[in-house]
Amino acid sequence: MSDISSLENLRTFFNSGNTQSYAFRKEQLNRLKSSILKHEQDLYDALYTDLKKSPEEVWVTETGMVISELNSAIKKLSKWMKPKRVSTNLLNLPSRSRILSEPLGVVLIIAPWNYPFQLLINPLIGAIAAGNCVVLKPSEFAPATDAVMKKIIEETFPKEYILYVQGDGAAVIPEMMNNFTFDHVFYTGSTAVGKIIYKMAADKLTPVTLELGGKSPCVVESDANIKVAARRIAMTKFSNAGQMCVAPDYVLVHESVKEKFIGSMKESIENFFSSTPEESYNYGKIINAKQFDRLNNYLQQGKVAHGGRTDKEKLFIEPTLLTDVSMNADVMKDEIFGPILPIFSFNEKEEALKIIQQHPNPLSFYVYTSNSTKESDWLKAVPAGGSCVNNSSWHLTNHNLPFGGRGFSGIGNYHGHFSFDTFSHKKAVMKTPTWFDPNIKYPPFKGKLNLFKKVIR
Repeated sequence: MSDISSLENLRTFFNSGNTQSYAFRKEQLNRLKSSILKHEQDLYDALYTDLKKSPEEVWVTETGMVISELNSAIKKLSKWMKPKRVSTNLLNLPSRSRILSEPLGVVLIIAPWNYPFQLLINPLIGAIAAGNCVVLKPSEFAPATDAVMKKIIEETFPKEYILYVQGDGAAVIPEMMNNFTFDHVFYTGSTAVGKIIYKMAADKLTPVTLELGGKSPCVVESDANIKVAARRIAMTKFSNAGQMCVAPDYVLVHESVKEKFIGSMKESIENFFSSTPEESYNYGKIINAKQFDRLNNYLQQGKVAHGGRTDKEKLFIEPTLLTDVSMNADVMKDEIFGPILPIFSFNEKEEALKIIQQHPNPLSFYVYTSNSTKESDWLKAVPAGGSCVNNSSWHLTNHNLPFGGRGFSGIGNYHGHFSFDTFSHKKAVMKTPTWFDPNIKYPPFKGKLNLFKKVIR
């Protein structure tokens, strides 16, 4: 961006109080919804260009998910904004206490390329609902979608309210963060870049939400429904060609069902994407040559049990299952973020936990079992941002659940009411009447210790 004056314009607009009212916030959410639906076909076309996503996949994981989030926010906004009455302790009676949700101010939302629309607009919904002014920084690596989103935002909102900033993130983001004090930064992307964002924010004590990634493990127990497990793992692992932060990164399957599981995975992959997935309507492509080269290197780091074919010109990597992978290989050190799934076997739970603990606090953890005791034991044993039992990845589509990581996989959460809370400050308010003003509250305090012990306990 050429100067910082446009950011100062957002501060001026926020300070005017125009974003505060329920009527204003609801109107903006409705306008955003109308504009998205108006450009629905444009978004289908753009996301096919950038990532070869089908309209059906776009609706489930991008536009439809956003519309669902918008519908929920529009319906529940009044309830979210309502002050919350809380009880008052004995010391402060007869005061009344409440919690007010007030907007943070001017916030920055930074989105990645893998779900370029949903991961930019979903946080925006929460920021608008909470009454903020917003700077949006989309990924430059999904240019077709970037262009459509720019059109949606700029025809819907004035630039002093929602500012859409394009360009090289490595240059644009530091320029903004170093020269302007945001009231919150919301970043979705890699852990490596998340650390850089966190450091820049810390310099100005700017609070952050970091939605990062990591190596999300998937455990398949001996008593799991193997056919169903394979279908659900294959569907989410190879959706968007594996370029999903909550995709199962690797599978730990009980030795007794390993071969059956691999057979079911092969069957599911062919049923979903055919024997020529490069021609499949349902299978996407790698975002660019840089990511293709990174993923292609992983294919040499284990035994290919299925797949392995590539075509750099088409940015195609076949859904691939790897076995006999060393724990020291790069594919088990890095977040894969692509259509490659290492499979390990275990006999005792401790063996699997030892592998999982090499990458603690994953963004997601998945366990497939028909035993409720095993389910409970696994959920307790593996701290994670979120989990599914007998499912993978779909928890993020439920806006009644908080979505976020912990530790290296992120800070904070969002979706639904949790997005509103992320972009709000919870202000404590206590109102005390003047008709009751006992002297015991005032000096001198000598001799009042026993009474204070009765009142404050």
